[in-house]
Amino acid sequence: MTRNNLDNPIFLFIVLLLAITINTISSIHFLLVMLAGILFTAFYRCLRKRYLYSFTFVILAFLFIEINTGLKPFSLSLLSLFIYVFILPRAENSASYNSSSSFIYILFFYIGLIIMWALSFGLTEQIFGVLVINAIIDLIFLGAFL
Repeated sequence: MTRNNLDNPIFLFIVLLLAITINTISSIHFLLVMLAGILFTAFYRCLRKRYLYSFTFVILAFLFIEINTGLKPFSLSLLSLFIYVFILPRAENSASYNSSSSFIYILFFYIGLIIMWALSFGLTEQIFGVLVINAIIDLIFLGAFL
């Protein structure tokens, strides 16, 4: 794996604070899980590289997002762990690693999030649209900054 900005603990901490702040402020008016895909990428990198202190902060950021959106505590962490253990090894075996694989990982995460959201709250067209827009924002943020 190549080194990127998420390997820098200071940058990761700033991204986590940004994600927590955006989700706290936006939870007043919207149902958002903004930057959750970036947090999933950080989750993946921390587990892959064994950055356990950074991993702890990623779990705490997921916990803040879950509390703000009404999801069960540690549900995003468990979803991320499930994707990391069961889905990503199959995706890595079927294709060689390249720069677009992070985009695919975020799409897997948002597909799992849509399924989890549908099971927890039900799925309307508005919520589906918001989750798709959040996925697009995460993909743009990943492409621009990471």
